[in-house]
Amino acid sequence: MQIFDSRLTRPADPAEVAAELTSEVVKAVDRRGKYLIFRFESGLVLLIHLRMTGNLMHSRNGAPAGGHVRAVVRLDDGSDVFYRDVRRFGTWLVLRADELDAYLAARLGQEPLEGSFSARDLGERLANRRLPLKAALLDQRTVAGVGNIYADEALWRARLGPARPAGELDARELAALHRGLRRALAAGIERQGATLRDYRTPDGTAGAMQHEFKVYGRGGEPCPRCGTPIAKTRLGGRGTWFCPACQR
Repeated sequence: MQIFDSRLTRPADPAEVAAELTSEVVKAVDRRGKYLIFRFESGLVLLIHLRMTGNLMHSRNGAPAGGHVRAVVRLDDGSDVFYRDVRRFGTWLVLRADELDAYLAARLGQEPLEGSFSARDLGERLANRRLPLKAALLDQRTVAGVGNIYADEALWRARLGPARPAGELDARELAALHRGLRRALAAGIERQGATLRDYRTPDGTAGAMQHEFKVYGRGGEPCPRCGTPIAKTRLGGRGTWFCPACQR
């Protein structure tokens, strides 16, 4: 293993992290929220957060095109896994297995696609919160793994305005938002994510969700439900697209 960018592991020294993980055997690969979790037989865990532009690419034929390689892991079959990150926001963190649950619990809410996640659970997370609904959904402690794209898409499906105070939703609206979140995320998974610029799957192919957006990035285009031009605003510092007629 080689780590070329000190920002990836800071404050830990990248050479020390690389040495610690060299010769480790992967026991399991998992995900929690936006964290990728690599569990090793030694009991160590590597948490990778891709942030905005990070991606992992598997290759048998050298480095992927485009550069921006921040780390490379040589597998025992001779192939490589490259970590690319144009904007350098991604992070790698090594923990012991007994540290993992507490670390994630402090940062993440429930998984929205788990069978146990209910509209009531969502309501409890939003109760008494005055911030805009869109901003509350982007808070990973509300629900884990919801990013800017899927918050907009979920709110469109739920017919809820992104600027609504998060704690004011009634039971019917919470049920619609719960359903909208699950449907938006399921659609993204089915289409292998959205490739707007840098994102690729591990084999280098692009996702297809960008062809299915209902509102995200479609300012001025007709709403697919009612035909009203899609509007854009900013909430919590993030570009936000919505239908001003459907999402009052």
